[in-house]
Amino acid sequence: MRNRDIIVIGGSAGATQPLKQILGGLPADLPAAVFVVLHIPAQGIGILSTVASNAGPLPVRQAENGMKIEPGRIYLAAPDHHLLLAEDRVFLGRGPRENMVRPAIDALFRSAALNHGPRVIGVLLSGLLSDGVAGLNAIKRCGGMTVVQDPADAIADEMPRRAMEATTIDLCFPGAGMGDVLSELVREQAGAALPIPPEIRLEVEIAAGERIGSDSLMVMADPVALTCPACGGVLSQVKDARPTRFRCQVGHGFTADTLAKEQEGRVDEALRVALRIIEERAELVQRMAAEGRRAGRAAVAEMYEVRAAEYREYADMIRRVVLKSLDPPVRKREA
Repeated sequence: MRNRDIIVIGGSAGATQPLKQILGGLPADLPAAVFVVLHIPAQGIGILSTVASNAGPLPVRQAENGMKIEPGRIYLAAPDHHLLLAEDRVFLGRGPRENMVRPAIDALFRSAALNHGPRVIGVLLSGLLSDGVAGLNAIKRCGGMTVVQDPADAIADEMPRRAMEATTIDLCFPGAGMGDVLSELVREQAGAALPIPPEIRLEVEIAAGERIGSDSLMVMADPVALTCPACGGVLSQVKDARPTRFRCQVGHGFTADTLAKEQEGRVDEALRVALRIIEERAELVQRMAAEGRRAGRAAVAEMYEVRAAEYREYADMIRRVVLKSLDPPVRKREA
């Protein structure tokens, strides 16, 4: 049997530091290949040079389409492409964004689970919302090993915490000690292969850019009365998904918390547009009232002034709602 020779690492906000600690702790003779997706603007901050300068003795390459998978190497996701693993090569997918990002952690994790099963070690680091949680669950369902950064050690603890709620986590470590742990795990034999759930294969095909029809989507999801914030299409809820997830017919994917965050921004924008329209209406009606008084039409002027006052009340109400929506939610203290 083969060893656990595929390590996939995903992170978002606050993940750069633990990633440096992990890669810096890996030995030159590591009998595994390492694949990394960070949900940060890779081109904007020179993430390739940042990772390469902290990777210890292991060479770092930005992934290219068709690149051969070799042990003892670190492959970093290319900007605006999903990083996908086949049996012995890397592929770059231009499929729809997932949780509004491409590359997506979930896409990498699922492709690793699909093609390498129990040989995979999935590592989820610091980050916001639920990015990577569904992919980590896919790794577990296909027989792989799941590792998360200790939430107490994470700058943003939501991703590791939600992973611990959604799936069985094998190990939880601070970033500083995770490199040594992974160095030991990759030398162990992988477990037995498990049957691959068909929806994992379908979602990997979506990330690769293959077209999905309504019939294919209905196999894994049920339509709901929600709209895709990326394309405006109808969303379907993925069956039995942990965490709760949605896909549209184009293929855009969202966890429930990411969808809620996108909706929040759109609600705020809609309220501000409504506020502007009502304030403009109040200004116009007030000018019509003034014109009526100049023309000696007192009754008409009074009617318009009453209407202008009503519009201003509506505007004040919407303004209060907008300001209230900007207040951070208050967490109840645990007993």
